[in-house]
Amino acid sequence: MTTYANVILVLFCISSVILETKAGSNVQQLRFHDPPSPSPPARYSPTHYPPDSTSVNNLTFALYGSGTHGIYNSSETPSNSSRMYNYCNMPHVRSSSYPVPSSSFILEHVTLIHRHHKRTPYSSNTFFREDISWSCEDARIIHYATSDSESRKTWGEVPVIWRVDNEGAGNPMRPSVAVGFKGSDCLFPQITAEGLQDSYQHGLDIASVYRDQLQFLPSKFDPNQVVFRVTNNGNQHFANSTSQVLGALIAGLYPELEKSGYTAFIQPSSFDSLEPTYHCSRADALKAEIEMTEGWIHHLKEAAPLFKRLDSISGIDSNDNANWHTSSDHYFDNLSSKQCHGKPLPCNVNDTSQCISQADADMVYRLGNYEYSYRYRHGAPQISTAFANLRYGAWVAELLLELERTMRGESHLKYRHHVAHDGSIAPLLGILQARELAWPGLGSELVFEVWREELAKQHFVRVLWSGQPLETSTPLGTLDMIHIGKFIDFFKQQLPSDLRNACNEDGQVSQGVGMGPSILLATVQNLLPSLWVPVKADDKKAAAPAPAVSK
Repeated sequence: MTTYANVILVLFCISSVILETKAGSNVQQLRFHDPPSPSPPARYSPTHYPPDSTSVNNLTFALYGSGTHGIYNSSETPSNSSRMYNYCNMPHVRSSSYPVPSSSFILEHVTLIHRHHKRTPYSSNTFFREDISWSCEDARIIHYATSDSESRKTWGEVPVIWRVDNEGAGNPMRPSVAVGFKGSDCLFPQITAEGLQDSYQHGLDIASVYRDQLQFLPSKFDPNQVVFRVTNNGNQHFANSTSQVLGALIAGLYPELEKSGYTAFIQPSSFDSLEPTYHCSRADALKAEIEMTEGWIHHLKEAAPLFKRLDSISGIDSNDNANWHTSSDHYFDNLSSKQCHGKPLPCNVNDTSQCISQADADMVYRLGNYEYSYRYRHGAPQISTAFANLRYGAWVAELLLELERTMRGESHLKYRHHVAHDGSIAPLLGILQARELAWPGLGSELVFEVWREELAKQHFVRVLWSGQPLETSTPLGTLDMIHIGKFIDFFKQQLPSDLRNACNEDGQVSQGVGMGPSILLATVQNLLPSLWVPVKADDKKAAAPAPAVSK
């Protein structure tokens, strides 16, 4: 068979599939007779338990409702509404509202994970020209290295404080027009003074419960019992924000460490489970599939008038290629970061009488909550659950191992503290299958407690979300004193048995809807090696090398 004949055969196979798909026939019945079609790989398909129908996942409310799902302009929450969603400073464990179990339960282990606190917006989420200034003179970012070895006595260290120089006098590459916040000395993003204050209070509140009220944590810091972890510095902005928060939080939890410093663990960026940064091509494919569903495309179409109004004030091109219109993410971060810091909503730099209204900002916030629920819980049910498990399964695997070691008496570590991101908390809530999932606000916190019941001599798990037992849609119900074996077994069954292999599988999840495009591609790719004529040795010099692919 000649090379041209091979090409024709492959093109025929592809065109046949396309024609059958357009004709509405069942593509799953497609058969290749020469050579045989490969069997599709086994699909990882965790059980999905649908969330409650609430205002968060109600598109009609997101598009045409009024107000917001909670608070977006202050870190203060009314004292009579301690569980209220506050995007600027989410509820967390504190002594005034902590649910203390009966005296027959003894606390043995706590794993706590939370999102960082208030920060400036990402540079990718700022407008080309902002109408307000933003100063960070009251939040210094310090970078330097030190040593605890004996040789340290031969030198000293001075803290190096970063300050952004936006002037760049004499630098010919400096933009001729100010970009973003004119004259700002901030990093975008960085934790602000207000975020550091919230972090410090967070540390005080954790201490008020686990150190003072329960007398569980040691009164003085003990690295054999207490461990801190932040996200990896492979992405420096992420690493900075989580480390900045931890520095202020520890000052509230263990103030004696202010002088001596502390050790925070990170994992290599190649497999960091906390942020996460480990490679999972199937998770990426599922996320793309979710955002290609009819429901996702429909909500963007309905939100188009909102984007048009926002663009007319922000100056964002309606045909931009930076994804300002593929979700509410960019506008959400820009507006919420400003309002959480008490700054006004933006106005057009050329016509200051034209400003983004509070009603439109509220709509952005409602859409943001809807989109997070769509991705991780309700939008494409089976796909969303698989996406969450693949995206954050490595961290959950670490958690389950720690719970098992505690149950067997093999671990004497009392407390693990993780500072993470909304992209960490959201998939974790998706794995736990929370009854309601909104955008995890600043400081969002999940706590996994292991208790031993003295009479039965058995261990139980309690999971706190916003300081109270988490309500899930799973058969486990509210995660309040669930037998540890039952808890571990349930989530082990939900996670893929081999996460590494599952991450490298084809991106489709079996929905009973026929062969998807990626299966077609895999089929053709499997056909090619057996059909294509190898390049002869004499012809290799004429074969162009394959282009490198950036990942």
